[in-house]
Amino acid sequence: MGFGRLAAMRHGLAQVAELDFPVVGTLTLDSYTRVGDHVTPLERLAAGEEVNGYPLVSYTAEETRELLRGLEGPTFPVQVRHGTALPLPVFRSLVAAGLDATEGGPVSYCLPYSRLPLTEAVDAWAESCRFLAGETEFGHIESFGGCLLGQLCPPSLLVAVSVLEGCFFRQHGLRHMSLSYAQGTLAAQDRGAIRALRTLAAAHLGDVTWHVVLYTYMGLFPRTPDGATGLIRDSARLARDTGCERIIVKTVSEAWQIPTVSENLEALRLAAAEAAVPSDLGAEPDDGYYAEVLEEASLLVDCVLDLDPDVGTALVKAFSRGLLDIPFCLHPDNRGAATTLIDDRGALVWGARGRLPLPGPAHGTEPARLRSDQLHNMLNHVVNRYDKHGAMVSG
Repeated sequence: MGFGRLAAMRHGLAQVAELDFPVVGTLTLDSYTRVGDHVTPLERLAAGEEVNGYPLVSYTAEETRELLRGLEGPTFPVQVRHGTALPLPVFRSLVAAGLDATEGGPVSYCLPYSRLPLTEAVDAWAESCRFLAGETEFGHIESFGGCLLGQLCPPSLLVAVSVLEGCFFRQHGLRHMSLSYAQGTLAAQDRGAIRALRTLAAAHLGDVTWHVVLYTYMGLFPRTPDGATGLIRDSARLARDTGCERIIVKTVSEAWQIPTVSENLEALRLAAAEAAVPSDLGAEPDDGYYAEVLEEASLLVDCVLDLDPDVGTALVKAFSRGLLDIPFCLHPDNRGAATTLIDDRGALVWGARGRLPLPGPAHGTEPARLRSDQLHNMLNHVVNRYDKHGAMVSG
């Protein structure tokens, strides 16, 4: 949630802070700030226009401190969400305002969102991480690696990038972080993937404080109120059943507008109520997806970390060689040889693996040729399923 005007931003945060269950406040930054333009936001606001987020860098530190006064604190932390591949100005501004929590990563905030060369993003994020670690006691970054492109990315790659960005943060001095995962197309696969994420995080990040944050589905959202409500409820059940410490929710209006404050509040209440319902899964399901995702993600993580003792250099080498490859990502530093399919179970699986170091077709195979109607059907898979069946419990 982000607003350009100080009064509107404070009102939104205050409404969230008044909820009677644990919540985290959000300062979501505007699109000008995301591309390094710190002049235009205040010009647009002065002209009576609106901007689509909070221009943190444009405002003074004292203005943001006053905005947060009496709201932000131990029972209501506030996180800065920004989407920029060059984050140091954002980090300097959030620290000056008394904050210490943000999100992103050298891969997850570069390849999906910018044309900036990955090498430049890696250097910028390394400097920014060292700054945050040096200037705050509890500096915290949430890797966005589990949300690459929002949809149509096999879980093993989401898990691997999230863990690798955690390793990057750790190498540059951070000792507090969270690892993300975005709800996919099949709940059983997601449960296995989140278990795999925890296993790998424990193995590679055992000496830092970390937790898992789940994102409600980030692709095309159901267009009917019943369908959207069903998907939000299922995401809350997924968070509950996998022990996720945080969940970032969408709203019923996600498909057609930027949500209002009241719609955000209702989505939070809906998710909290659903998560409070006792689970009907029983013991942790041994569904086979855990082993599958863990094997693939482990191979990816180990392969990358073996490339260079510096994690950032290893990430650059991995993408250059196609050992990491994000399906349907058009960034120049992404090979684009790997593709995705939704199989007859409803799970996200690899189509062509390109040069990924995974079991399957020989490395270097050409991407599977997808017709436009096939891609359209995959993009709308979740929409159609939920809008057809309304509020449903997914398996």
